[in-house]
Amino acid sequence: MFDRLPAMVGSVIEAALSPHPVDRYLELVDPMVTWDEMRARVVEVSRPTDRAVRLTLAPTRQWVGHEAGQYVQLSVVIDGVRQTRCFSPANAASGRDGTIELTVTAHDDGHVSRHLYDTAKVGDVVGLTPATGDFVLPARRPHAAVFVSGGSGVTPVLSMARTLIAEGYREPVLFVHYAAGPQDVAYADELRAMDALDSVDVRVVHTRGDGSSGLTGHFTGDHLMTSSAWVQDAPVFVCGPAALMDDVRAFYESRGAGDLVHSEAFQAPAAFVPDPDEPVTGEIRFARSGKQADNDGRTLLEQAESAGLSPEFGCRMGICFSCTAPKKSGCTRNVLSGELDTDTDKHIQLCISAPVGDVELDI
Repeated sequence: MFDRLPAMVGSVIEAALSPHPVDRYLELVDPMVTWDEMRARVVEVSRPTDRAVRLTLAPTRQWVGHEAGQYVQLSVVIDGVRQTRCFSPANAASGRDGTIELTVTAHDDGHVSRHLYDTAKVGDVVGLTPATGDFVLPARRPHAAVFVSGGSGVTPVLSMARTLIAEGYREPVLFVHYAAGPQDVAYADELRAMDALDSVDVRVVHTRGDGSSGLTGHFTGDHLMTSSAWVQDAPVFVCGPAALMDDVRAFYESRGAGDLVHSEAFQAPAAFVPDPDEPVTGEIRFARSGKQADNDGRTLLEQAESAGLSPEFGCRMGICFSCTAPKKSGCTRNVLSGELDTDTDKHIQLCISAPVGDVELDI
């Protein structure tokens, strides 16, 4: 197979098949036979709620596994355009031979999530990237753990809890999950099974509940209270809506224990605000397509799309690194940090880079 050839031979083959990469030819035979690109085949599909789809993926040989809490980028082609989004595996940490379990909540304005919910089926092949992210369990397992999740944020913390249980962890665990109502709990059976374990206390809170089915409302410190002293100094791992994470952090900070909180969210930090009196000048040249446009101050991704181009992108927030392209010349500003970049012949992220004067891109 191609993947056993030495790297030098691979370089020769790549050059011979230019301008298309080897994988463009291999996918005509079998999309799961790849040279560089990682992909995965959907081997199981279920829809645990009326808004969520659960996918079990079997990845290609490039997969090396994931740590509990990390995320992957999944790519699908919708109407001829490749779309990429970040999702966290929900299964326990696994090695290169493991499958990947993703549970995706379909939102009304979620282009990719809605597509997956509506169309995903066994046999589909999707693009995939290696797992990444720093929201992980410490290598030295804690003396106890608190997990807090909201909505689809359950997946990375569930992966952490599953990992501890699979390791035979016997220390106390508190798992608090928030969902609108019983019908929105994608892992209801799993959470009930966990709650039956002697060392695990699971509490499902319905934010729109009437009180007839247990805890209701939004986060309050009372939801974490137990008769055990360990909860006061155990690390807490939280993922979910920004308001939930802010409330959890504020609760711990009010007790002088903010350093116990570890959180993950696919959202960008506050954007840099440029001087409104600074003039917007220059021209953007898209070398490969032969197009050009006057700089209007927006990000390079937005201006490229306005020029009729369709560069790949994912989160549009600078997190997933899906929309990189070579900058041949010019100066750009990172719209999150305000940092200027004048280096040439380097890849930049289009969604968080704005041109400063003339810029030429290889797209």
